[in-house]
Amino acid sequence: MLTIVMYHYVRPLAGSRYPRLKALELAAFRAQLDHLERHYRPVTMEQVIAAWRGQQTLPEQAVLLSFDDGYRDHLEHVLPELERRGLQGSFFPCTGTLRDGLILDVNKIQFVLASVASTAELLPALARALDKRRERHGLGTYEDIHRRVYHRLSRQGRFDDPDTLFFKRLLQRELPFAVRHDVIDELFARFVSTDQRAFAEMLYLSDAEVCLLHDAGMHIGCHGDQHFWFDSLTPEQQGRDLEVSLAHLRNLGVLGDDWVMCYPYGGVDEALLGRLRQLGCAAGLTVASRQADPARDDPLLLPRLDTNDLPSQAAACPGDPATVQVG
Repeated sequence: MLTIVMYHYVRPLAGSRYPRLKALELAAFRAQLDHLERHYRPVTMEQVIAAWRGQQTLPEQAVLLSFDDGYRDHLEHVLPELERRGLQGSFFPCTGTLRDGLILDVNKIQFVLASVASTAELLPALARALDKRRERHGLGTYEDIHRRVYHRLSRQGRFDDPDTLFFKRLLQRELPFAVRHDVIDELFARFVSTDQRAFAEMLYLSDAEVCLLHDAGMHIGCHGDQHFWFDSLTPEQQGRDLEVSLAHLRNLGVLGDDWVMCYPYGGVDEALLGRLRQLGCAAGLTVASRQADPARDDPLLLPRLDTNDLPSQAAACPGDPATVQVG
């Protein structure tokens, strides 16, 4: 069995500009690495690919570390810890942030949420933003939208309250793209920053920094170009996003022949799986929360545990309740 751990933000939160950001505190990350080194056997992505091909056997309690989205956190805070311990991490940047200096909508939403004490403070601003666009886009009133979809969108969240789930999912995929992108920009400018380029430079890795991770022995994989829910796209849209992302990573010289896909939000469908097989993808990482089994799991559908699912105390035993609660 293989434990794949999924990380996003890793940073010192106390005293930072966004202490409410759902991130893993750097001290907790260090303690979790101590726990993993004590109780697990860290492996590389190359070992995982070989194991799924039947070319080698993974050690007992194997663990693989994965880092999504391509944040500057990963160079400043994660890489030094991994290098000090002789560990490999697998990193999955979104190439749109590398190429265009844009801020992904998913991150705009996260920082808007981190800028207020509770999501309830955002809902009136969300209502006004949607009502301004109601006639142009043929939307119902905010009250109509809330009544129709709140219950469905606010269910089954592992780490968020119902209002936050509603806010995220409405703006991540429920509304038409043009509407949600416009609304997210308005809320980001109001609650976070009007200078998106400067914010992006602070938040994300650059091309050169992705190359630094690769040169340090880290594995670099594909996370798409725009961080879309791939299962909400047409096959043609999926293909375009993949093509752009793979080309950028290959031009940087960081994508190997045995390349790995990490699905934003875990969104994957049969059309995407077929395209990935045609393109020679070696493995794919989902967000299904369990251990991976070489005997039964499709290599393109490997489950991962969130950092929340594991203890952040070095002395904890495997199976102990997690002590961190981040997104």
